[in-house]
Amino acid sequence: MIRKILLFSAIVVVILLAFRFCEFKKDDTSTIDYNNLIQEQIVNVGKLVVTEGHFSEVITYKDQQKYLMKMFSFEKKALIVVNADVTVSYDLHQMKYDIDEKNKTITIISIPKEEIKISPDIKFYDVEQSQLNPFTGEDYNKINASVKANLAKKIAKSSLKSNAKNRLISELSKILILTKTMGWTLQYEGQVIEQESDLKQDLKL
Repeated sequence: MIRKILLFSAIVVVILLAFRFCEFKKDDTSTIDYNNLIQEQIVNVGKLVVTEGHFSEVITYKDQQKYLMKMFSFEKKALIVVNADVTVSYDLHQMKYDIDEKNKTITIISIPKEEIKISPDIKFYDVEQSQLNPFTGEDYNKINASVKANLAKKIAKSSLKSNAKNRLISELSKILILTKTMGWTLQYEGQVIEQESDLKQDLKL
């Protein structure tokens, strides 16, 4: 009787061990869907990165019309105060990339170019004009063009664009962290990205 009990117990133990082994093998052979994991991370990164700035300037606008062999002239002028809100943005929804699951590589194919939006608030002071030389739509178009050209120069000399690129790199670094965590490789413009400074170099920051 004792032998039967021991034999039955041994059989039960063997069956339980076999069951546990099968479960372990099943867990061991299960694969992570890296493609979906990467896609999800890129979707989280894929957003509109916006950096804002404010610029001000004062412009004196003058124009003179002459008549009768320049014997008579009529001048118009105004003091113009400009306050402008400027945004530099990267729409990462437009970023193109390729996922090579076989070679465990993510390749960033293209990063959207920066978009600069200038929204000037233009106010006129000390306006002087005459009936023979009044302010017209053409004057306002010239002033707007001049204002935007001056602001573009100021933006180029400021840190606004570099700050925007820093924010861009911060977002792209999230993809780099993911690839390193998974043991994958991140590439951009034929170069392997090992660290954040590589992104800065490739983006010419």
